[in-house]
Amino acid sequence: MKIAVLSRNPNLYSTRRLVEAIEKNGHESLVIDFLKCDIIMDQEGPSIYYRGSRLKDIDAIIPRIGASVTFYGTAVVRQFEMMDVFAAVSSLAITRSRDKLRSLQILSQQGVGLPNTAFTNYSKGEKKVLEHIGDAPVVIKLLEGTQGLGVILAETNKAAISVVEAFEKLNTRVILQEFIEEAGGADIRAFVVDGEIVGAMKRQGAEGEFRSNLHRGGSAKLIKLSRKEKSTAIKAAKAMGLSIAGVDMLQSKRGPVVMEVNSSPGLEGIEAATGVDIAGKIIEFIEKSASKKKKKKKGKIKA
Repeated sequence: MKIAVLSRNPNLYSTRRLVEAIEKNGHESLVIDFLKCDIIMDQEGPSIYYRGSRLKDIDAIIPRIGASVTFYGTAVVRQFEMMDVFAAVSSLAITRSRDKLRSLQILSQQGVGLPNTAFTNYSKGEKKVLEHIGDAPVVIKLLEGTQGLGVILAETNKAAISVVEAFEKLNTRVILQEFIEEAGGADIRAFVVDGEIVGAMKRQGAEGEFRSNLHRGGSAKLIKLSRKEKSTAIKAAKAMGLSIAGVDMLQSKRGPVVMEVNSSPGLEGIEAATGVDIAGKIIEFIEKSASKKKKKKKGKIKA
């Protein structure tokens, strides 16, 4: 098979590991900077040109789409899907996961454990909304924030209202969320591939930091998930329609609560913490899924 990794930087750890795994399994690899792709639509059908040449004979793609380029990135993924190329992560699932509010709505509807969360468009409604969150501290998150950026901890309800009002004046949308104090500045990242947990790590925030992101100086170690944590992570990935996902959870008094479901989870931290060949697991999933897709296509042609 010819498998393309959609990545803006071939030197990133995750991209390099995926290329290694593709070639180790006997396939042809290709790294494509999706921002340099031209999407062509005409009577001949959908096509993609990359650096002036038409892309052909690609069997599968692995999207590694950054949050800041979601719109164009998912358009490229969608075009590949229109060309009947198997996408390890679908364009719809990427779009859904990148919308923080939509993600939480879906997870809530599916009965996944969540921190109490609220969103309002009413400039004087913060006090009422805070009643649904519970006692301060309160976490305030920008809807567009990533890697722990745009996350603020307000120690009192009065401070929370002041922060929300300031953002409203800037026409910036935020959500208010319950602070899970008992998590102690740590969270769990469960890596899900094809409905199974293939690795999990516990991330601890730096001293004095309530965010546990490795990008913010946190550390990671191997963790054995409880049965409830496993089922919550798998349920969350399924609810979002993600075959590959990093599910971030906090350990609360009432059980695991999901903070985010990431459609392009990094491989470096999880592989280092677990010693598991996560990239290899992804390629095995693609081999199985792309093969099924080909058989279904042949069956339709014969019919």
